[in-house]
Order: sequence, then structure tokens, then C-alpha cells
Amino acid sequence: MIKSSNLVRKGKKAIEDELRREYILSSKDETFTKLCNKLKCDENILMKYTSKLETTVCELKNCSKCKNLDMCKNEVEGHIYYPIVKDNSLEFVYKPCKYFKEKKKENNTIFFDTPKLLQSASLSDLINEKERSNILKYIKDFLNKIINHEEVKGLYLSGSFGSGKSYILSALLNELSNKGFKTINVYYPSLLKKLKSSFNEDNYSEVLDEIMSCDILLLDDIGAENNTPWSRDEILGTILQYRMDNNLVTFFTSNFTISELESVLSETSKGIDEIKSRRIIERIKYLTVEEQLISKNKRN
Repeated sequence: MIKSSNLVRKGKKAIEDELRREYILSSKDETFTKLCNKLKCDENILMKYTSKLETTVCELKNCSKCKNLDMCKNEVEGHIYYPIVKDNSLEFVYKPCKYFKEKKKENNTIFFDTPKLLQSASLSDLINEKERSNILKYIKDFLNKIINHEEVKGLYLSGSFGSGKSYILSALLNELSNKGFKTINVYYPSLLKKLKSSFNEDNYSEVLDEIMSCDILLLDDIGAENNTPWSRDEILGTILQYRMDNNLVTFFTSNFTISELESVLSETSKGIDEIKSRRIIERIKYLTVEEQLISKNKRN
């Protein structure tokens, strides 16, 4: 009878042998070998990332033939998917190319009480950590589709406090602004306070109209506000209805999942109203796909 521990060892060896074969095969490419030598990393570590290193090699080759940003064939325009050695492993980031650095880009995003860190957020700073892989894949697909004028949906990104939700989507909005889209980044709890204080002023409707009608909107930290029938039905409901009717891209960040947010929005000081909360949730679901980001606190 074969011991299970022997089977595990044999299985592990088979995987390691396959990784080594793939690595050796890829090493026949001169660019791949130069990249690995430049990283000065143990071969046993490099083998685990052969597929991702091949992606970097492909993008480096694209760059070698590129003369300007209009010719860029990489997944994120003006950036290279590049490895960084960290704690006996590799992390992959998007490094801006020389043409991206040379080109003066103006961020025309309109910010409502958005921290300065988020106003300068860049996709090139995003590290491809395991817990972010689905979100970064969404961003790649989104950028490809919107550039090609294909139909896209926004993202409802929930997750733990300080996990980087706001930074990720702010970086995406800044990138979209650079590409000519009219983008607005709103810290939602502060917006409600400002609208309430300016209710009788002339610019109240102007602010609301601008938020409703922009190309790309981020409502940051939804669910953190003091929920009232007015904020839920008159403000949030109006914004979402307009954007849904006009098929406008809308992003959300929240500490709550969509399901949890439904419960939060149903409760006000005047009682519980599950029907009106459900109306809001249905609009959010129509506008977005949902992802969760569970990560250690990046603010520490």
C-alpha cells in the first residue's frame, strides 16, 4: 500500500518538474533571460512566476518597437507589467514607460472633499497582490472595452477598512480623466452635508446636475453617511435613476457589501423602509458588478 505522504511528495515533485520545464523553455528567449538576470533572484523563485514573467517579456518587446503612446499595445496604456523582488518573492506593478512620463497629462477630474493622496492616485502604483487580482483584471478589461467603445459596467467595491478600495478606483478615474472622460470623484458623506447646507442656494441644483450627468462617477464610502429618507430617496435615488436611464458608468466603494448596504439603507430615524432601500439596491446592481477587497490595512 502506497503511503499518502509518498503520493504528496510525488505530486509536489511533478509540479516542480513542470515549473522547471516551463522556465527552461522560456529561458531560450534572450529577453526573458536578460530580465531574470537583472532581477538577481534565485532560480527556484523565478520558476514560480514564469507565466507572469513571460507577460513582462511580451510587453518589453512591444515597447522596443513603440514610438509613441498611440502605438502602445500593452494592456495598460503607457505602462509595463514589471516584477519587483520583495521578501524572497516577486510582486508585479505597472511601471510607466518613457512616453507616458514625457507626455504632460492634465487630470480634469472634479473632486468633492477627496483627500490629496487620492487626487494623485495612479494605476502605475498598484501592486498586483493576490487579493487584488480580480479587481486588477476588471480594470484591464474595463479600460480595453471603454477605449473600444464597448458596453461597460461600473464596479461596486466593498471590503475592509484601509484596504485600498478608494485608491484603486481613484487611480482608475484619474486614468479615465487623462483619456478625456469627464470624471467626478465624490466623498459621499461630505457631499450630503454640503448639499443639505446649501439647499436654498442657487448652486444646489447645479452641483447635483453635474454629478448626475458626468461620464464617470465615483461615490466613495457609501453607507458611511447618516442615512435619512432625504439622503436616500431624494439624493442617492435621483442620482442613480438618472445614471441608470442614461447608461452612465458609476463606481462605488463601501465597507458594506451590497447585501449589507440594503439593510443599512432601510433604517432611518423615521423607521424601517425595506421597499425604498430595495429600489436603491436594484439600481446599484443594474449599474455595477460587485467585488470585495479583503486586505490588511494599508494606512498603517
